[in-house]
Amino acid sequence: MVFFGNLFHGLFKGSQSIDRPNLSTAETKVLQLTSCAAVSPVPRHAQISPLGVHTNSTTFLSYWVITQNSNSLILKDFKYIFAYTMPLSAYCSFGSEGIWTYTTVFYAFLVIPLLDVITGETKDNLDADVAAHKKTQWIFDAMLFLNVPLVFGLLAFVLGKIQVNSYETYELVGLALSGGILLATNGINVAHELGHRKSLVERLISKLLYMPCLYMHFFIEHNFGHHLRVATPEDGATAKYNQTLYGFWFTSVSRQYVSAWKLQLQLLERQGLSFFSVKNDMLWYHIIQPAYLLAVWWLFSLEAMQFAAVVGVIAFLFLESINYIEHYGLRRFKTDSGRYEVVRPYHSWNSNFNIGRIALYELTRHSDHHYKSTKKYQLLDSHEESPTLPLGYPASILLSLVPPLWFMMMNPLVPEEMKNRLAHD
Repeated sequence: MVFFGNLFHGLFKGSQSIDRPNLSTAETKVLQLTSCAAVSPVPRHAQISPLGVHTNSTTFLSYWVITQNSNSLILKDFKYIFAYTMPLSAYCSFGSEGIWTYTTVFYAFLVIPLLDVITGETKDNLDADVAAHKKTQWIFDAMLFLNVPLVFGLLAFVLGKIQVNSYETYELVGLALSGGILLATNGINVAHELGHRKSLVERLISKLLYMPCLYMHFFIEHNFGHHLRVATPEDGATAKYNQTLYGFWFTSVSRQYVSAWKLQLQLLERQGLSFFSVKNDMLWYHIIQPAYLLAVWWLFSLEAMQFAAVVGVIAFLFLESINYIEHYGLRRFKTDSGRYEVVRPYHSWNSNFNIGRIALYELTRHSDHHYKSTKKYQLLDSHEESPTLPLGYPASILLSLVPPLWFMMMNPLVPEEMKNRLAHD
């Protein structure tokens, strides 16, 4: 366990820089990405410790550096491949029977929290030069795009299983929960990241991933509503102090849906367009999502369509559970000008647990995401002033399912100034 803790600590802390000995250019290259894929071994006299482990081995994996001209990809940049373990667990669930249909549930809420404890937290941030370099690396975007065929391929797989197999009720529950977790983590979460991008293609992919979650309106509400109103009473996605998760599910889902319509109508009005304009995205969403369910019915069966609908609902309830833990009890207040104070890192909960960070593409560094919403996931920072969740995201969601335990752990962590001002509002 100590080894794995050091390993993951190195993967994160080491992302700032790598200390190299005074070797020639040829000597420091371990793997050189060229047209002939030439490989240059590390000299035996070099002692390298990117993970805090010294070695004289010529083939120690942790020192691999892939270079192409002046741009290099460090092996630790591929740590986000770990996010694909969730689709892998879903594949195991969908191909199983009995209790093993809950494989993804066990993995998400037992294995990952345990790994969070073993590997611990890392608060280090990238220095400016490294961040500038990582911002342009194609691999980080490619790892997001790969989720599209994975998510839809696995959906087709499980819907095919529902069509031809006969399951017990408890098995269907396990399959539905596993499907919901898959869509929440590798569907909605990736859609959320891409929805903040400027590229039309990335935004279209974002909407495509929201579709099976039956939550396409979230694209509008999140980008044009939530990020402007976060931590205020006007924001449906911000949980109030002492509000239970179950009450939040109802208020958040309903208020965000209404807000999305209001925002869409405002956008149309500003452009002088009618309700039936082709630019009315909300109208399109209400055509596309039923069409998706009808397509499932046509391609598979009525039972598969019903299953797809349930999985979509479970997925967006997982999303709202994440919204709950990300903003619980935090508030922005109005200044003397009558406007709300500017969004700061202390208006969202942060989490630096290593496994949660890579499994969710740094969503857990949510404070910085709200502080600078256009920043790509691989660049997000940890801020000292951010309130910090005592547990990782999966464990926090489990805790929120039991309101008395959630309040007992979280209420003392809500900043006193916020609680005092809330009491007088």
